Amino acid sequence: MKQRILTGIIAAGVFLPIILFGGTPFIIAVYLISTIALYETLKMRKLNILSIPGIISVALLWIFLIPNEYIGIIEDMGYTKIELALLAVLLFLTYTVATKNRFTFDDVSFAILGTLYVGIGFYYFIETRMEGIEFVFYALFLIWATDSGAYFIGRAIGKKKLWPDISPNKTVEGFVGGVACALVVAVVFTFFTDLNISILQLLVVTAILSVFGQIGDLVESALKRHYHVKDSGHILPGHGGILDRFDSLLFVLPLIHFLNIV
Repeated sequence: MKQRILTGIIAAGVFLPIILFGGTPFIIAVYLISTIALYETLKMRKLNILSIPGIISVALLWIFLIPNEYIGIIEDMGYTKIELALLAVLLFLTYTVATKNRFTFDDVSFAILGTLYVGIGFYYFIETRMEGIEFVFYALFLIWATDSGAYFIGRAIGKKKLWPDISPNKTVEGFVGGVACALVVAVVFTFFTDLNISILQLLVVTAILSVFGQIGDLVESALKRHYHVKDSGHILPGHGGILDRFDSLLFVLPLIHFLNIV
């Protein structure tokens, strides 16, 4: 636990100033973190990020992450993100032939979906920061409250297992407790920051985001369990890998936009 807390403090000390500063340093940091997350994802399938499929995946991720503000970079070349993504698919499929099916259709599917899994969340991390730092901190506090509430309430009164085949330690009571804590923190958050939404809308949206934040956690747990991996990586002592720390955020940040909060 001490190592976990120390790592969290150091990580916050490094990353929070970058979030506050925003701009190019923040975008570069997100590119770096998301690339590590993609490396962790591909590694579960035993796909080397320095292989041809790995390089295509990284290129696809980096293109996907280009913010709307800079989309002219590829549009000036006469392309769209969709066209470049389809080109990546064709390259993946070509590689299945070049390797005589040692790199299979299943591998192609995993590489593409894995890149989208990582890319969607981190793309909206960039877009959310560009819309306003208050939405980033709203998401971070919401996830922190959900995780903490689910953990402590689950340990205190949790009895009914939530999804034992995927995450044996999670309980229904913890799941509900996480949502309740997120609602409380969201209301307190509005005392210090104006999100420009009504309190009723805030409560409904927060409940939805808290639920899907926990689903994001379960999705990564299911992925790790399928590939018999305990942690996605070891870059964060006591916490695991980047995916282990950002799994909830990968669901919450896109939904903030899909629900038209930003």
